[in-house]
Amino acid sequence: MNIWEFKSVVLGSDINLNDVASHFGIKKKFKWEDPLILSGNALRGILRDVETKSVYLYYFGSMVFINMEFHEMQDIVKYLKTIDKSLKIENMAEYSDDYRLEISPEYEYSLGNEVMTAGTFEDYYPDIIAMILAKSISLEKIEHETDNLLDNIEDIIGYLERGHFNFSDKQLARTSAQVIRFEYNTIANLMLFEKPGSAWHNEDIDKFFLEMLALFDIEDRYSKIMHKTEMLKDITDVFGSLTHEKRATRLEIMVIVLISVSIAISLLELFTKYVLK
Repeated sequence: MNIWEFKSVVLGSDINLNDVASHFGIKKKFKWEDPLILSGNALRGILRDVETKSVYLYYFGSMVFINMEFHEMQDIVKYLKTIDKSLKIENMAEYSDDYRLEISPEYEYSLGNEVMTAGTFEDYYPDIIAMILAKSISLEKIEHETDNLLDNIEDIIGYLERGHFNFSDKQLARTSAQVIRFEYNTIANLMLFEKPGSAWHNEDIDKFFLEMLALFDIEDRYSKIMHKTEMLKDITDVFGSLTHEKRATRLEIMVIVLISVSIAISLLELFTKYVLK
């Protein structure tokens, strides 16, 4: 039996694959769909034992390790941090997921939530599994951040119900930026439903890719994120309207005060001119 143990983690919003590749002497310009795969000689200066081990790096900030112990993963990310300073390695295990591929002639082809089994090995199995795991764990991070933002906004709605509204322009801009960032990370950055190039030319790869998407509920999770994002946009629009109305009301009050002061000064001048004369 041959076994592949996968572990995916998120180390930031993006990884500069071209800089990392250049460091390891890999002469290639990476596109969005191209993972950087480090194995064999590329890992010898970092790990003692590199047999059957590899790591997939994705430009949207995820990594997938194959057949590695946790301390080996730590050694790799610490090394990569010296190349790409933007990597956030302090809480490497905060967002992570595991999967297992088992190949044996006695096995039937089967996809499970934690384990896949097959009678024969196909070269594209690790590539597709790693890609879906990487996207899934990045999506989990976005899901968590979206829920946190909704919780924060719920607190603000509570203030509104009590007749208080202290949402500044800076807070509104920050919240709107977070909503736009979620939408960008999900649609533009992750490209959740974009197939790998090989899937366009091979029906088996295409079928396996779609099966893995369904296994990790990518479409359903994407729909929920988009629904929450739209709801957040609607809420921030309401907050924006309230902020503008509050500012307009404040300006009206200031104008009334200035007019009142002007009238008072005029009356005082008339009083001093004709009454006290």
